[in-house]
Amino acid sequence: MLEFEFSSHGAGMIHAYRWEPEGQPRGVVQIIHGIAEYVPRYAGFAAFLNAHGLLVTGEDHMGHGKSHGTEPCHFSGGWCAAVDDSMELLRRTQRDYPGVPYFVLGHSMGSFLTRTLLFRYPDAGLRAAVICGTGWQPAPVLAAGLALCGLEKLRLGETGRSKLLANLMFGAYNRKFPDARTPNDWICSDPEVVAKYTADPLCGQDATIGLTREMLRGIRMIQRPANLQRMDKALPVFFIAGRSDPVGNMGRGVEKAATAFRAAGMQDVTCKLYDGRHEILNEKNRHTVYDDVLAFYERHLG
Repeated sequence: MLEFEFSSHGAGMIHAYRWEPEGQPRGVVQIIHGIAEYVPRYAGFAAFLNAHGLLVTGEDHMGHGKSHGTEPCHFSGGWCAAVDDSMELLRRTQRDYPGVPYFVLGHSMGSFLTRTLLFRYPDAGLRAAVICGTGWQPAPVLAAGLALCGLEKLRLGETGRSKLLANLMFGAYNRKFPDARTPNDWICSDPEVVAKYTADPLCGQDATIGLTREMLRGIRMIQRPANLQRMDKALPVFFIAGRSDPVGNMGRGVEKAATAFRAAGMQDVTCKLYDGRHEILNEKNRHTVYDDVLAFYERHLG
């Protein structure tokens, strides 16, 4: 694994990674990770893709993983600055591998960042995109969340951390599982994955009030019909999620997002739900998901 850094479009330095296959790569997959986690958690998935000739890259977002120079779990400069950091890595990798088919996979918050990237940079040169663990939020829910962020910012500041906000967002996810033993059971049905996540100091931190606000703004942005219309209509998109993923409202929000893409004129949109919770790339049936993602990329290598 190669590690390197570049300046963020928001603040500090972005730490990035690259896993290279043997020989010339058949394609590139850029992973865009979720909130309160980091790219090396996808090392097993990267090794699988490497074995099939695909190079894998990704960056720890501002305030995440090994990226440094800003408040933990915070986006200095806002949502679009974080999107532009992902776009910066995309451009750098395309320069290093000109002409090689380029794919993305965005998970959770990374799915929302990816959906933003798709309409902000429709000419990014992507061959296909996988949207993993995404969702769709009703406008009144977003408005209420943003109003609460404003009140909590007055009380605690931009980089303060609000237990109220955290409980309303992630606590609500965990309440879907009455037998939950930890605050993180919503992420995966495999207790070993949950235990490892819970014990990891780089996972599960409370987001700042600023990051929570920016994510809600980002979700509102990607759901606007005018922005959906800006995407490359020919780009193949594959939505994947767990049937028991509360982020996607147990699949209903995922299907609504896919429907919105089709309504915006996207010509090749597929959606598949799997047994499992939020992190389907870490569920016990993950190799079925791996195989489906690989097959999707391989259909679009030519």
